[in-house]
Amino acid sequence: MRAWLMDSYDGVAKLRLDEAADPAPGAGQVVLAVKYAALNPADAFLAQAQYPAQPALPHILGRDGVGTVTAVGEGVTNVKPGDVVGLLRCNAGVEAWGTLAEKVAVPAASVTPVPAGWSEEEMAGAPLVFLTAWQALVQWGGLPPQGQVLLVTGASGGVGVASVLLGKSMGLTVVALSRSAEKAKRLAGLGADFVFDPSPAALRKDVLAALAPRKVDLVVDSVGGALFNQVIALLGYAGRISVVGRSAGPVPEFNTATLFFRRNRIGGVSVGDYTPEGAQAAWAEIVRRLNETGRRPVVDQVFAFDRVKEAFARLAEGPMGKVLVRVS
Repeated sequence: MRAWLMDSYDGVAKLRLDEAADPAPGAGQVVLAVKYAALNPADAFLAQAQYPAQPALPHILGRDGVGTVTAVGEGVTNVKPGDVVGLLRCNAGVEAWGTLAEKVAVPAASVTPVPAGWSEEEMAGAPLVFLTAWQALVQWGGLPPQGQVLLVTGASGGVGVASVLLGKSMGLTVVALSRSAEKAKRLAGLGADFVFDPSPAALRKDVLAALAPRKVDLVVDSVGGALFNQVIALLGYAGRISVVGRSAGPVPEFNTATLFFRRNRIGGVSVGDYTPEGAQAAWAEIVRRLNETGRRPVVDQVFAFDRVKEAFARLAEGPMGKVLVRVS
């Protein structure tokens, strides 16, 4: 099979397209002929040794995808050859070879049918970001109460869009942050109640004026950096921040005293904590909510298989939704 092989931890620019051995299904596994794979920032981080996992080389990246089942291993009963399925969270692309290949072996417990009415492209890019957003929203003790205020940084990215859509499905008031005026319009079209450019110095004043007398109850943050301190200043009493990423780097001069008197809390998000059963249950609820609200995952752009490096460049630019690769 053809695959994008990672021979070093020198970044995605060093990936090479070459032949690799076809996978065979082990017990409890299936082999997929990959149709679409989706890119995630975690792929680029792993390729630079900036991720907890450091798999043996050569490695194949790719944690999301849709494909046709071509073979099943011992004990597999939930799918059969010919089924078209999507991949939920598992070790593919992390410790095991991933979806940037014509074929991939994955746990049968981690595949699921494409939801009725969804395109294969919509399914290919959705699981990792929606499961991440779901955990970020519910990790503080279940569904946040209706009417609370959700702030989403990096709102046009994969997890950002997923957080906006899921937040609206929960009856939350959603404040989205995006530096792009064009993306701001699209976020408003997805249901965001307010969209602000995080760059101006008046961000705190403008957000609080729009929300008055309320403040922010919950944040899904994928940015970090200097913005993080402004986000803390927007929190009300018992406000929570779910940290998903740090695209802007470390937080400068973080003062722990800012958390004291309002009893604010900060918690990390790890999609790797999902068990196969937990991921399936969360995914079913995510699909139900999207179907009820008439929303679908957002695809930014689809690249040909031999243009994977261009696809990663688009991911680094900051897409609106998910960047996909058409494998076959």
